[in-house]
Amino acid sequence: MKTGMRNRLAKFSTISKAFSAFFHDRKGTGAIEFAIIAPILIMAYICSFELSVGFNVARKVARASSTVADIVTQQTEVNKAFLDSMKDVAGGVMTPYASKYSLKITGIRVTAAGVGVVMWSRDEKGGTPYNVASVVTVPTDLSTLNAFLVRTELVVPHELLLFAPDLSKSVQTINLSKTYYYRQRIGEQIICTDCGV
Repeated sequence: MKTGMRNRLAKFSTISKAFSAFFHDRKGTGAIEFAIIAPILIMAYICSFELSVGFNVARKVARASSTVADIVTQQTEVNKAFLDSMKDVAGGVMTPYASKYSLKITGIRVTAAGVGVVMWSRDEKGGTPYNVASVVTVPTDLSTLNAFLVRTELVVPHELLLFAPDLSKSVQTINLSKTYYYRQRIGEQIICTDCGV
């Protein structure tokens, strides 16, 4: 009887040692941790990449809008061909990030604090986005009576999730935009010789 009991205890001890060894074995722990953490790290990498590209595109949009306004305000007289060439300037500054964009250039005469009148306007398609003599609002810090301002409005659609477009069905693009107001540099206004034609 005692021998049978010892045999059972020995078997139980052997089984308990095997289970103990199984629970204390850590050989596959790294693989399991990697399987849990890897998707999170990959998504963090994609998000940080998207943010850095987005900030870079936003900076290029601001620089392009500013450059166009700066070039136009150095003129005393412009024409449709000159204003139409500004789309190439904006496109050159934004290369390689944007191939499609909306650009509006408007000459504004300030008539009162925060109020101006459109003298001429042009968009990237060669159209007139604002009617001549229409009233627009201008920033109050640029509201010197009879000052002439050039406003540039640049909008660039930016596509999200370059690496995983299927993950973001609801938000595929966001519009990055920048508007600048610059005062004319020479003379009292910038005349567009053929914008009324």
